[in-house]
Amino acid sequence: MRTWFLCKVKYAKENEQGLLKNVSEQYLIDAVSFTEAEARIYDMLGSVIRGDFQVTNISKSNIVDVFFYDDIDVWHKCKITYVVADADSGKEKKVTQYMLVTAHDVKEAYERIHESLSNMLVTFRVPDINESPIVEIFPYESEDEELLPPPPSHLKPVSEVKADQSRREEARAANVKQAEPEEEEDDLEDHYDDDEIPSNESLDKDDEKAYAEEADSEEEEEDI
Repeated sequence: MRTWFLCKVKYAKENEQGLLKNVSEQYLIDAVSFTEAEARIYDMLGSVIRGDFQVTNISKSNIVDVFFYDDIDVWHKCKITYVVADADSGKEKKVTQYMLVTAHDVKEAYERIHESLSNMLVTFRVPDINESPIVEIFPYESEDEELLPPPPSHLKPVSEVKADQSRREEARAANVKQAEPEEEEDDLEDHYDDDEIPSNESLDKDDEKAYAEEADSEEEEEDI
């Protein structure tokens, strides 16, 4: 659901005689906060209004929806009422909402608001319609994403965080693999002192000596 902000702008406007006259106009803008509404209204009007202008007031609007017909740019504010049943008590309650529609006059606005709300599941009434002083409406569009405030500098996108995590895991796995042979050598050194670690050559000689002693023992048993 959109959140509409009503912005009042004051600037010097040139009239038909070419004279500058101070005017105050109202604009409706779709935004998520007062800060974004102010940023968007300055951006939207910066290329439209010649000279300096000032945003004198920003307030949340009671408008819930707008319906634009491209044959006219005069907005009419329509009061919509309907009755719904309360979910807790079961009692009926009256709901009032305000919507905008472009039309040439009040009669056409009445017809167009009924046409725009023809898919509503409840019966509604339009007890009041007035021409609105709103000059223009700026709904939120996908290309307006660049107007959103940037994220804090200490935050990273999720993709970068995942990439950093993958690199750390790969580096950790490589360190563990390199440390495995060193651990085996450390285990060997734990069984011998620095001066007692046997070489491969000494181990071979010990094996030959043990084999010769075993052969002599078997010959003595045969002589007996």
